[in-house]
Amino acid sequence: MKILPKSVEKVIESFQKLPGIGPKTANRLTFYLLHVPQIQLDQFGDAVKSLKTNTVFCSQCLNIGETDPCVVCLDTDRDASLVCVVEQPIDIVSLEKTGKYKGLYHVLHGAINPLNNIGPDEIHIVELIDRLRSGKIKEVILATNPNMEGEATAMYIKREISNLKSHPPVGGPNLENISVTRLAHGLPVGGDIEYADEVTLSNAVEGRREF
Repeated sequence: MKILPKSVEKVIESFQKLPGIGPKTANRLTFYLLHVPQIQLDQFGDAVKSLKTNTVFCSQCLNIGETDPCVVCLDTDRDASLVCVVEQPIDIVSLEKTGKYKGLYHVLHGAINPLNNIGPDEIHIVELIDRLRSGKIKEVILATNPNMEGEATAMYIKREISNLKSHPPVGGPNLENISVTRLAHGLPVGGDIEYADEVTLSNAVEGRREF
């Protein structure tokens, strides 16, 4: 015999599809929503509905925003010779909170993970290499997470950049001076940038090393 209404079960099932949400948390969130005023519930529903319809991916850095290009790429005060490579858009939010980084970004939307059938072609590495062909970028900061997948991704990107420097486009700009650095100092192995505090990230940006 089913005790819960179908509408409640559907919400619980929807919450359980989210990463990190188990059955108990899904139940707790659903029953919390049952007790909030209807106007708040409507606002919550409208916010979820507009999450994708009111956002776009930046054609330059692949960050999410309300405009294309995004606000970071449109900011003329930022150093366009610096590009920080991150796994997810949420990593940009964390790095921006430090106030230490004033360059541009490139979002991979993932990391190389053979166990989950995610190879280099499944993330946006090709777009990064294409950006480097312009010759405007002088430093690439690899800010992938300091775990096995992040390190594998960083090594792959480093190799691709080395290949590009060795075989630059015919008649194109000199790419030999592109440096590749890696965030350092304070980021724990196995941790995620998203969860690092501002002081740790500030030290990591300022103490980046040649990679």
